Amino acid sequence: MSIFVSSKHEMRMTEKVKYFTDNQEKLARYGKALSHPVRVFILDYLANNINKCCYSGDMAEELPIARSTLSEHLKELKKAGLIQGEINPPYIKYCINRENWQEAQQMLNLFFKRGI
Repeated sequence: MSIFVSSKHEMRMTEKVKYFTDNQEKLARYGKALSHPVRVFILDYLANNINKCCYSGDMAEELPIARSTLSEHLKELKKAGLIQGEINPPYIKYCINRENWQEAQQMLNLFFKRGI
């Protein structure tokens, strides 16, 4: 909801208009997750190790970036739902979220299948 104040200092509430479908918002979220080469590398790394979960430290050894930067990219991928993490202090294991991975794959396929 948005609040508008008129010149007479009266407050009135209006509902925010939703312009995008849930599918459009979800597709954009998946697209954002794929919009950085480090995140694509992480997804590729996890997909190539699909039968096991990987520690963030293992990925840090493969990438020329700081662990804090890797952590931010992992956070974005988790936020999009493409990966999931299991915390066993001091370690965090990550793996592909198979359900959302398949959903993203289907949504992207449908999006690009349109005849142009």
